[in-house]
Amino acid sequence: MIRVSSEVRNRLAVLAESRGTSIRSLVQEFAESTLTDEERAERAKRTRAYLAEHFGVEVSDEESSDMGRRLRAAFAAQLGDVA
Repeated sequence: MIRVSSEVRNRLAVLAESRGTSIRSLVQEFAESTLTDEERAERAKRTRAYLAEHFGVEVSDEESSDMGRRLRAAFAAQLGDVA
């Protein structure tokens, strides 16, 4: 059992209904699809290794952080256009 405020429960119910699923399934989907910090770091490491091996591209930490910021800004701008 997970205890949450009524506001959170109501929000989860709306999200689940909009997807045609249950709150239980929604929470399960979130838990299965959300990466931990360690999993994200490992995925980034594998991606960098792949880029270096197959394309000869070395991505620095700074470049990776900059691209992350740019992607987040682009997504935020896109969401702003939709609203």
